[in-house]
Amino acid sequence: MYAALLDDAALFPPGEAPMDEAVAGHLRYRVGPQAPLTGPFVVAAGRLAELGRVLRGHPGSPLAVCVTVPEGPGGLGPALEEAAALPLVEPVAVEVAAGAAGGGADGGEAAAEVARAAAALDRHLPRNAAGFVELPRGADPGRCLDALAGTAHRAKLRTGGTRADAFPGEDELAGALCAAAERGRALKCTAGLHHAVRYTDPRTGFEHHGFLNVLLAVHTALRGGDRADAAEVLALRDGARAAAAAAGLGAEEAAAVRALFSSFGTCSVLEPLGDLVALGLLSPAVLE
Repeated sequence: MYAALLDDAALFPPGEAPMDEAVAGHLRYRVGPQAPLTGPFVVAAGRLAELGRVLRGHPGSPLAVCVTVPEGPGGLGPALEEAAALPLVEPVAVEVAAGAAGGGADGGEAAAEVARAAAALDRHLPRNAAGFVELPRGADPGRCLDALAGTAHRAKLRTGGTRADAFPGEDELAGALCAAAERGRALKCTAGLHHAVRYTDPRTGFEHHGFLNVLLAVHTALRGGDRADAAEVLALRDGARAAAAAAGLGAEEAAAVRALFSSFGTCSVLEPLGDLVALGLLSPAVLE
């Protein structure tokens, strides 16, 4: 259920760890009890050279990284050429933003942006790397996901940020999850999933989705639940109920959930693991 669930996004807000600290922390996770639960190190295309310099101080096997290209398809080729020239960097995943279409944009325009991003991944994606297209907010998720038809690329959903409007409501996120489940299109989430269960941040007032809620909402969608059903699961704030529901999933159900929801980016690997330990879903040994 939780294997390789956490993409290490220590470089990104709100953590924004310095590169040397982020790399050192990730290397500890890769050899510690967190290793089975930790995915690749996430780095923005603009910081690849900095990563390469820091890795020269940590000789060893190439670091598995997820390269994110926020500027869109035009930046994909140059970013991956730069990554290929770094001997200690191995891109195992690549994320590209589909563009600014959405937020009321015509559904066809947003879908065309997704198709352009997917075509760029087709041209530049390294062999055996996973490709992700970040869907535009505000556009029909079904139509955008349909633009990925005929490709193996996955969707990326933004679930938070540094402003309140960066957090989709339960209904919006439920709609995207249900659309993905209907099409069997795998996805990942990024930003805002700091804790297992939905909560209101007392410092900012932002409403944060819980990553356990997302896992359970995906399960609901896969069982044939509709958008309202999934939204109800996303709204759940009772940690004991959420933990009991997660613990009750069988191996096949958990595998199906993870086949659709591959991972999420987190600026802290230990924080979400601490939540799962507190809920009784993981052994405290994962925090050692």
